[in-house]
Amino acid sequence: MISFTYYFDNISDSLNELLYKTWIKEVIVSEKRKLGDIQYIFCDDNYLLNINSTYLNHDTLTDIITFSTSDSKKIISGEIYISIERITENSLIHSSSYNEELSRVIIHGVLHLIGYDDHSNNDKKIMRSKEDYYLLLQAGLF
Repeated sequence: MISFTYYFDNISDSLNELLYKTWIKEVIVSEKRKLGDIQYIFCDDNYLLNINSTYLNHDTLTDIITFSTSDSKKIISGEIYISIERITENSLIHSSSYNEELSRVIIHGVLHLIGYDDHSNNDKKIMRSKEDYYLLLQAGLF
């Protein structure tokens, strides 16, 4: 059974879950993959910093951490942790709206689960291009 779950840990935020789910499914299908089980955990900086240091040995703040839980490259399943505090700050830094930054990070996590990376400059360009493309798709759905 496919599940798509949102958790808000110590965060008072909301989003239109049905619209996001529709959009994310469209992205996964257009990448020729199938939706498995995806959990989004929206949290604060401390929660995500603890995960970053415990599991990735990084002692830095980040906006997103993604863990794949799929045994197949064709089925997209995983846990996506997003710091709402980082989203808020990044929207100010990048002069974008909160919702635009949130959508970018939400789809960034999906792209990681699909197999895109952002370690090299070339990988970052590809990732940004995919994000921009799928944000335009989102605008058509919302």
